[in-house]
Amino acid sequence: MTIQENLKNVKERIRKSALKVNRNPEEIKLIAVTKTFDVDIIKKAFSLGITSIGETKVQEAREKQEKLGDISRKIEWHMIGNLQSNKAKDAAEIFDCIHSIDRIKIARKVSESCLRLNKKMPVLVQVNVSGITHGIKPEEAVDFIDEIKKLDGIQVKGLMTIAPLVEPEKTRPYFRKLRELAMAARLKQLSMGMSNDFELQ
Repeated sequence: MTIQENLKNVKERIRKSALKVNRNPEEIKLIAVTKTFDVDIIKKAFSLGITSIGETKVQEAREKQEKLGDISRKIEWHMIGNLQSNKAKDAAEIFDCIHSIDRIKIARKVSESCLRLNKKMPVLVQVNVSGITHGIKPEEAVDFIDEIKKLDGIQVKGLMTIAPLVEPEKTRPYFRKLRELAMAARLKQLSMGMSNDFELQ
């Protein structure tokens, strides 16, 4: 399947899933994860309308941005991988949104770096609802969010989780738990679901 065919297929699945639950498909952001893919693939995806890119490693994202040149500035870059404290400064410089905040230390470092850059970083708190990935424990999430909301260099926009690699139908409880936590924390954005299971959110 070509990139164009794959993109058309995913967008149609998004449209059908959204309409099934009375949601506007336009409200759903599709983020193309490009880890391990070279810049030629990103250029092709961009030419087909993909403007939100997800990367798991800071250095790999920086190298791709440099190779992409002007195109890079037309893309919204999302950090979706586990963020180490020694990479927080670089992440603040090159990303437009960070999906994986799960420690006070990381949140503070990102905030401090953003303040020096005169920017406010939208962030999502990663919650470990499955017990097998990175992220803060669900029972600690609301207090954690209330604490990092006090930081001036970041803006908490929502929650993120990664469901375990199981049959798609079995991911429902994890997505439901994240929605419940988002409601408790008064947050609207949710980053969850991959190409194999997003319809079950």
